[in-house]
Amino acid sequence: MELLETIKESGGWLNRYRHASSSCQCAMTFSVYLPPQAQTAKVPAVYWLSGLTCTDDNFRVKAGAQRYAAELGLALVIPDTSPRGAEVPDVPERYDLGQGAGFYVNATQAPWSRHYRMYDYVTRELPALVEAELPLLPGLRAISGHSMGGHGALVCALREPGLYRSVSAFAPICQPTGCSWGQGCFSAYLGADPTAWRAYDASCLIEAGATPPPLLIDQGTADEFLVEQLHPEALAAACAARHLPLNLRLREGYDHSYHFIASFIGEHLAHHAACLRES
Repeated sequence: MELLETIKESGGWLNRYRHASSSCQCAMTFSVYLPPQAQTAKVPAVYWLSGLTCTDDNFRVKAGAQRYAAELGLALVIPDTSPRGAEVPDVPERYDLGQGAGFYVNATQAPWSRHYRMYDYVTRELPALVEAELPLLPGLRAISGHSMGGHGALVCALREPGLYRSVSAFAPICQPTGCSWGQGCFSAYLGADPTAWRAYDASCLIEAGATPPPLLIDQGTADEFLVEQLHPEALAAACAARHLPLNLRLREGYDHSYHFIASFIGEHLAHHAACLRES
């Protein structure tokens, strides 16, 4: 881990690192907020997965999460949304495929399969790295995200029982197999067979028997992507069919932006802090 930047914030430290990733076969950049409590003891961590076009910078600058993390004694681990670099495949004319659009899957199709292994990076490589090098409590993790990152958070929590003590999401893509964003990326990364896509679809995973840890979702009613891309009703139906608890809150008038995230990020971190304390 190469330390690129360190900034004092809310009594703790916001750091940015770069390292050579074995999962993504390129240099990866990520940020970590260490709360004041981390100066004297190891702390639990919330992993944040960002949405299409984002880097680690969007959340750490716009969400206002560090103040709440400092109060709650939580570290924030904020990876990038995809592999990057001149050698990494990309489709520059598209914002929803390639760099900035890793979709948190392990790609199986050329030319994507060498670098686009964000699922392994988020669930395996990055936790092992930061827990070995930083004052984080091993195994005491929660996960959250927004839009494409909300999809990623749900899928990681559903596919990895016990890896995360809680999960939350803002405006997640709840059924990527049924929207153009998911279909476009999945057909490129995973191939033309839609049955292979179901392994990275939260609604399909719940239908197939996966059970999430304590789950909180906020969705704005004025979100411009709600009808065509996000499909929270599919996730709600899947949970209802299996009698699984789902705290899905429809927030009147809120859109898809970081203004929405900043309005409720404190409640999401409190949700995770409560679950991490009970572990």
